[in-house]
Amino acid sequence: MHLEKIFHISEVGAIQTFHPRPSPSKFDGINGDVVFGISDKLLHNYLFPRDCPRVTYYAGAGTSQFDKEIFLSSQSKYVLAIEAKWLPILQNTTLFCYEFNADSFVLLDECAGYYVSYHQLNPISVRRVENPFSELVNNPDIELRILPSLWSLADSVVKSSLNYSLIRMKNAIPRDL
Repeated sequence: MHLEKIFHISEVGAIQTFHPRPSPSKFDGINGDVVFGISDKLLHNYLFPRDCPRVTYYAGAGTSQFDKEIFLSSQSKYVLAIEAKWLPILQNTTLFCYEFNADSFVLLDECAGYYVSYHQLNPISVRRVENPFSELVNNPDIELRILPSLWSLADSVVKSSLNYSLIRMKNAIPRDL
């Protein structure tokens, strides 16, 4: 399957050129500076302020029926959870969704929908997202959960058979509070 589009979400508008930079996280598959991209399928995982910690998950081919019943509601395909303290920030953040041709990107992590490019890139379009909260809650495939803390859910999801991403957890409320 040929991927047609890759996206990058930013709180910065009017970026004309994306330059490869060091990865903020360690990945075995990265050999140099990169531009990160996200697939259309999991773009919703990034409709948040950059530093917002979140737990995201969905059922994959190897997800057990038990985990589907425990973790997913019948109507949603994807669950996105954030801490309650981030809700007002989410509601007042404007994001910019940059679109790229997929030609120079390589798959880094299929479960997370991560792609990387080692090339300087110019976006083919940009869409201003005035209200990411509204986009999330009005998507019938998404369940947005607002929790006092993410750690219990994160610990459970990691032990499950779900496909998941734990994003910016270093910014989550510490476990001992």
